[in-house]
Amino acid sequence: MKQITATGQTVDEAVESALAQLKTTKDRTDVIIIDEGKKGIFGIFGSKPAIVKVTVKIDPVEETASFLQKIVDSMGVSASIEIKRNGKNVTFNLTGEKLAIIIGKRGQTLNSLQYLTQLVMNRYSTQYSNVMIDAENYRGRREETLTQLAGRLASKAVRTKKDVPLEPMPAYERKVIHTALISNKKVRTFSSGTDPNRHIVISPN
Repeated sequence: MKQITATGQTVDEAVESALAQLKTTKDRTDVIIIDEGKKGIFGIFGSKPAIVKVTVKIDPVEETASFLQKIVDSMGVSASIEIKRNGKNVTFNLTGEKLAIIIGKRGQTLNSLQYLTQLVMNRYSTQYSNVMIDAENYRGRREETLTQLAGRLASKAVRTKKDVPLEPMPAYERKVIHTALISNKKVRTFSSGTDPNRHIVISPN
């Protein structure tokens, strides 16, 4: 957290001095007036400078993006980050080369990055935010794959009349399976186990 105490002949001058040193603007800071100062006789004798404490506000999204960029750089991947905000939902979209390293097998590395980024975001934020990290539209392609998988395994559950457990998945992927089969009256879906081994079970009705 960047913070500075500055002085000036007036409060405004003290604030301007602090903003110049912090290289920021007033709308991105919190200002606390410690002493309003005193002009004194003829503006000289008995004068007292104004003292203010100026703190730069933390933008949780920017801090999280900075954290993610450092992680990506440390992995030897050259990628830029595009940020999309939609209320409490924030998506960090990675573009660049060698993104397969970031995605990992079945998106495992991407999911781990997303989990860490979620923790960072909510450490800085005063309200809970949902974080999504995408690369090369992996999330969209994965959703299509899961939807098709849900259909095939639902047919298997109906045919064999047995429960069909799926592999462990993060919450948003489990939601894709639930949503894909919500209108299928021949089966029902439920989650079983605890994270990180929580998984979907497709059961015949």
